[in-house]
Amino acid sequence: MTEFLADENIPIKAVEELKRKGVNIISILEISPGLSDKEVPNLTNRQGRIVITFDTDFGKLIFKEKLKVRGIILLRIVPKSPQRIAEKVMGLHSSKFPIENCFLVVKEDHVRVIPLRYTSK
Repeated sequence: MTEFLADENIPIKAVEELKRKGVNIISILEISPGLSDKEVPNLTNRQGRIVITFDTDFGKLIFKEKLKVRGIILLRIVPKSPQRIAEKVMGLHSSKFPIENCFLVVKEDHVRVIPLRYTSK
């Protein structure tokens, strides 16, 4: 089962909604508030989690700086409500899209999947 780590920009109410729906997710706000973007991959690798974020800086960290991660879900949607964010994540969680070892860019009407070549296991 895939485990997730919500970046600080993911509302805690969305994280709570996902937990209620049975998703294994924790928030950086719960375990390490203020953690820098560069430190997030190390945390996720230690815990075997996929990052969920609204922060486009992760693209630079992964593709230019070659930081290793298990996977990233970059939400490029309008965060209308915590429930809407949870719905988008639940849709991915139960979809045919590969999540591990991929960088997913999630938009309102489509998902772009970019396989990661520099991944950690």
